[in-house]
Amino acid sequence: MTGARVGSSLTDEQEAIRDLVREFAAEEVRPGAGEADEAESFPEDVWDGLAELGLTGLTVPEAYGGFGADETTYAIVNEELAHGHLAVATALSVHCLATSCIAEFGSEAQRERWLPEMAAEGRPVGMFCLSEPHAGSNPAEMSTTAEYDPETDEYVLNGEKQWITNGERGGVAIVFAKAVAPDAEGATTDADDGGSITQFLVPADTDGFAVGKKEEKLGLRASDTTAISFDDCRVPAANRLTEEGKGLSAAFRTLTGGRIGIASQAVGVAQAAFDEAKAYAAEREQFGGPISDIQTIRHTFAEMATDISAARLLVREACRQAEAGEDNRVAASKAKYRASETAMSVTNEAVQIHGGYGYTTEFDVERFYRDAKITEIYEGTTEIQKTIIARGVLGE
Repeated sequence: MTGARVGSSLTDEQEAIRDLVREFAAEEVRPGAGEADEAESFPEDVWDGLAELGLTGLTVPEAYGGFGADETTYAIVNEELAHGHLAVATALSVHCLATSCIAEFGSEAQRERWLPEMAAEGRPVGMFCLSEPHAGSNPAEMSTTAEYDPETDEYVLNGEKQWITNGERGGVAIVFAKAVAPDAEGATTDADDGGSITQFLVPADTDGFAVGKKEEKLGLRASDTTAISFDDCRVPAANRLTEEGKGLSAAFRTLTGGRIGIASQAVGVAQAAFDEAKAYAAEREQFGGPISDIQTIRHTFAEMATDISAARLLVREACRQAEAGEDNRVAASKAKYRASETAMSVTNEAVQIHGGYGYTTEFDVERFYRDAKITEIYEGTTEIQKTIIARGVLGE
């Protein structure tokens, strides 16, 4: 039973939110997930439902009409939505990255301009533009530039970003670029070490902002992933979110919270696969009884359940540290590393338990398996998480 899912203790309010989102995911998200995946089309009616529940303002402070959720509540929502459809949870988490950047780094004018609408209506949908074709795991090597034009008090953005979730449907982007300045001869210079990286707020309808082709992906097919290019894209200096050179540290702070979200999503997908496999094993009969009576299958369920619980507890510990004001970078990386590995192993076992049927689109475990892989990649690959963990535990 999905109702038996447990983790560390929750407050009454957190349990109520969990139950609300769990019901929404079961009734509104999960039923159309397979069709949305096959059509490679995001379910906008589900997004509207998220807005009605106030979830598109999950990380928006209450002063701007948002939910003002703490880290644990954020994790709970991500897990329950991913249990219904990972593409929906991913779209919301990226939207939340954008609202978090505006809330934490934006001016009061920027917060008042963007946050109430993004919270209440879920639109404009937020995007987070950090990765580039040649700068993924090491964003300091990005080549997108933002040249300041003192005559117009604008920055001129040029470059390309890649792997942008909500790329087609997004309305406002958080963009990271190297601030550059013209020298006496008119040429531009920038820092090679990422020290000039700056964060900007760029509406999608800005001239020079262009959406590239939609990626065809192994999984997460209902989520639109595109490239975004900037060709002499002019944004007012008032749209700068951080001081010049402060963008990279801001990105890393934002990504720490984002990794908790991805870890939670991985737990949600693993739990969904477990639940499907459990139901199937109770009904599927071989050798004179249900396959859930076979010792090998029972041991597999024991391993799956233990791994899911361990991953969930790592997520909750990362949340606890954040809420206590502690440095939770290592804890967040531990959670994402273990939860994403668990998602892959559990979905693999769920397909195996289904046998040949698990390899067909007739059962959801096939989609869970394809979707789970992305949790080992986005918001920092498994290898990056191990690097962060190693530095932390070795005191480097």
